Amino acid sequence: MSKVCVVAGVGPGNGASCCRRFAAEGYSIAMLARNSEYLNSLAAEVDNSLAIACDVRDPKAVVSAFDQISNELGEVDVLIYNAGSGEWNNVEETTVEGMESSWQTNTLGLLVASQQVIPAMKTKEAGAIVVIGATASLRGGANSTAFASAKSAQRSLAQSMARRLGPMGIHVSYVIIDGIIDLERTRAARPDIPDDYYLQPDDIAQSVFELTGQHRSAWTFELDLRPFGEKW
Repeated sequence: MSKVCVVAGVGPGNGASCCRRFAAEGYSIAMLARNSEYLNSLAAEVDNSLAIACDVRDPKAVVSAFDQISNELGEVDVLIYNAGSGEWNNVEETTVEGMESSWQTNTLGLLVASQQVIPAMKTKEAGAIVVIGATASLRGGANSTAFASAKSAQRSLAQSMARRLGPMGIHVSYVIIDGIIDLERTRAARPDIPDDYYLQPDDIAQSVFELTGQHRSAWTFELDLRPFGEKW
């Protein structure tokens, strides 16, 4: 039986590229996102894939999705948590609903999804959980009140998970994406940016895949990814 990789938060960027990259290595892929139409179109391209419409903000929906994965694909070997949307406003304009949604997507969803895969990983004393983060996890911008605070909480959660689960053989890592990802919508919004200033989703997926293959004697917790032109 092939290994199983779950990608939570699949869109036409990092999520889709991670699905394709792990499928190319023989993994069975479970793809979770709210957009069932996009998921089904991607599933038609990716071998041995299972598309599940799931809103990670809803714990019951997450539990149900992972029950389906367990029944149809088996125990999860790799979880890639790529869900990361949120409200972008300053502190005066941030809404309660936006704050809650940002936290639920980035932090609560990660907690619930991870809790579904940890027991089997503990039994095998092996597994990987990769969380896709952002520069906002390190600093709050004037207009990222909800998003930055949620990403900061997500990073702290991942850190706590890594410290707890590492001795059990489970590698938890946090990938900080620092830059603009090359997507149709980002190109349209910033047509002035040269090609070299974009992060390529396939290259991000390659780095994620390499993280999951590290020997436990030299595990990475935090990995910064940025194009060479990004100022930092």
